[in-house]
Amino acid sequence: MQHHETDAQNTLWKLIKDIRFGMLTHRTSTGMLHAHPLTTQNRKIDEHNELYFFIPKSGELYERLLTDGEVNVSYADPGDDSYVSVSGQARAVDDQGQKEALWTPMAKAWFPGGPTDPDLALLAVRIRHAEYWDVDESKMVQLFKMAKAAITGETPRSLGEHKELTLS
Repeated sequence: MQHHETDAQNTLWKLIKDIRFGMLTHRTSTGMLHAHPLTTQNRKIDEHNELYFFIPKSGELYERLLTDGEVNVSYADPGDDSYVSVSGQARAVDDQGQKEALWTPMAKAWFPGGPTDPDLALLAVRIRHAEYWDVDESKMVQLFKMAKAAITGETPRSLGEHKELTLS
């Protein structure tokens, strides 16, 4: 892995680690896009560039992802002006040790049987492509740039960092 990719991955994780929910979007059997709010279980992005989520085996999402695992997970923190879009391949992971390692007390609200709940599925999303926007400037500077753009008709040059990552 090249150094700039590692820096970008660290930035990606820094942007999403404190956002409690990601919106996972998938295709339904009719081809329509549908999104679900899911809690990211990771403590970091692992060497496989995967994000982990707990989902019910009894739900439509689990069945659908077995058929078509192409997904997008989006994160937004408007307070910090950071936005992340991740595209990848989802798959169910049948690893009891990993379920236990990722388990949190909050997950018990959805899966009362704990990490051995028979309805608990561990979903892994291998990140193939990620894009993020991170604005470091103050709200006042952003408003000034937008107001100037509105008056002059010129698009603001930059309101922060925007990067794309392609991961394998």
